[in-house]
Amino acid sequence: MHIRGDNITTKQPIYIGTDSGATTSKVGGVWGDGTTISTKLIQKATNSQLGPEAVVKSWVEAIDGYLTQNNLEWDQIQGVGLAIPGPYQRYGVLDHSANLPDSFVGFDFNVAYSNALSARAGRAIPVTIGNDGNFGGVAEANHARGNTNGTVIMLAPGSGLGCAYIGTNGLPLDGDTLAGMEAGHMPAPLHLLKVPAYPCGCGRTWGCMEVYTCIAGLPYLLEAALERYPNHDLAKSEKAPKEKVLALRGLAQSGDPLAVEIFDFQARAMGFHVANLAMVLDSQFFVIGGGLMDIETTTDTFRERYSRIVRETARPYLWPSQRDFITIVPAALGDLSQAIGAALAALYQNQS
Repeated sequence: MHIRGDNITTKQPIYIGTDSGATTSKVGGVWGDGTTISTKLIQKATNSQLGPEAVVKSWVEAIDGYLTQNNLEWDQIQGVGLAIPGPYQRYGVLDHSANLPDSFVGFDFNVAYSNALSARAGRAIPVTIGNDGNFGGVAEANHARGNTNGTVIMLAPGSGLGCAYIGTNGLPLDGDTLAGMEAGHMPAPLHLLKVPAYPCGCGRTWGCMEVYTCIAGLPYLLEAALERYPNHDLAKSEKAPKEKVLALRGLAQSGDPLAVEIFDFQARAMGFHVANLAMVLDSQFFVIGGGLMDIETTTDTFRERYSRIVRETARPYLWPSQRDFITIVPAALGDLSQAIGAALAALYQNQS
């Protein structure tokens, strides 16, 4: 990622990206040449519990704050990208999401956001919409491949599993119904992982890969692990299940055997997923993102162990020509990736 510098007063064209999560929304931006305006994270409460219209209002207010902080103006904005979790009923219209209230089903956020931006800017602003995982992949691909044109797959375990395939043109694979690369809901190789098919928030019961690699599946994995560690502190704890699950990453980094075992399992599951996707898409770069690769909240030892297990698990299942060709790297942009990717997608669409 190339950064020209923060807080530069300029009349040059800019592109803004909105990353709307279930809890917080983030804003990023790029100049007309694709360089990043600022690396300072700006986020605002999404207010999803207040309904879709409140969310759209919060997006516009967040852009206001971003422009003010970076000495920019609305008349410089040439396009806005919106990264938002799928699936979609059609372009710009949400379907049922595992992470958003039911009031969002059928909401046409393309029209609503376009209208809100036009009202604030006093003119029409093109809006480019895509899956949040896809747009995170756009930014990470731009960083990972440098001057090469290799294709990139990003896998970002968090609450769910964000997945993206980025082609040589820098844009994600959306698919014919905008459900392309929902790879977190591909079935896991349960016979190799030796676990049952845990139900997923998407409604499928075939053992979605998301459940075995993300926070969403940790309650199942912890329950099974506590059967092997009946004297563990978490077995005796009166904390709520969510609190127990969220304690696991810290415990793993301090060497707790149960927690280490769980994250080793998740790394093996991710390795199998890398191998599966390599069979289909044959990409040169795999970027592993999400909280497990966050340098501010995880140790070098934790990240290196996780990455090593991913590589070691995937390698035997790759074709010989892929084993020394594929590069598996950690994500570099952290919480900014999806907002920056949305801004880049708006730029690329304007150039096409």
